[in-house]
This record gives sequence, C-alpha cells and structure tokens, in this order.
Amino acid sequence: MSTPYDRLRELGLELPKPPTPAANYVPFVIANGFLYLSGQGPRRSDGSMSTGKVGAEVDAAQAYQDAQLVGLNLLAVAHMALGDLSRIRRMVKVLGMVNAVPDFREHPKVINGCSDLFVNVLGDAGRHARSAVGFGSLPNNITVEIEAIALVDG
Repeated sequence: MSTPYDRLRELGLELPKPPTPAANYVPFVIANGFLYLSGQGPRRSDGSMSTGKVGAEVDAAQAYQDAQLVGLNLLAVAHMALGDLSRIRRMVKVLGMVNAVPDFREHPKVINGCSDLFVNVLGDAGRHARSAVGFGSLPNNITVEIEAIALVDG
C-alpha cells in the first residue's frame, strides 16, 4: 500500500521546509485529536511568495498552482507536527482565501489546487469540507492563503 510520501514522489513533489511564523502565532496546534494548521501562503522553495490580484495580474490557472503550493506547505507543517502524514485520518475543513478583484468568480477553481493535492496525496482521507472565498487584500499581497483542520491518530 502506498504512503502519502510515495504519492508525493509519484506527483514529482517533495515537502518543503516548513515556514517560520511571520508574527505572534504558532504554525499548528494539536487538540482533542485535531490538527489545526495556521494559514499559509504560496511560499516557493527560495522563500519568495507569489503575489498579485487574481483576476488582474494573476489568472485563475496560476492561482490554482499557487493554491497547490500552499497545500504543499500545509502538508509540510502537518509532517512537522505529526512526524508522519499517514497519521491524518481525515482532512476535515479547508478555508481558502483568494486575493481577488471584486468581479472575480472562480474562487472554488483556485482553491481546487489545494483540495486536489490533498486528495491526490492522502486519498479519501484528503476529502474535506471547504470554503473558498474572495478577499479585497491578503498579507503582503499574496495571491492565496489557506488554513486547514485535520482529524489525526494518536
């Protein structure tokens, strides 16, 4: 049976180094069998972030890729927290925030970048409830921010 790490390799992906919090918060909290993952942005391996307004400087296809990158960063924090992604019994809830122009309407398509990654890496355990919403701005003009909650073993 393949592991989440096997599936990451099959997708040609690897977990990045988890980011250091940029303010007064922790990257995760484990409480009562749940893993709460703080919001992450589209941080590339060189530390830079994808920025811009979706629907203006950034199109939905690029924002989808940014959301996938955020999902990878969330999985990196989950790995740091749990030691093994196989401990995720179920991704329970995802909140996806898109830095979009007012008339942008494809927020769900953008956040699918993260949702598709979770399902591809975690299988059925990656399926989750979700909100995909637009914001007038996000910190440092990042394109996407996503937070997640997972049910975990032990």
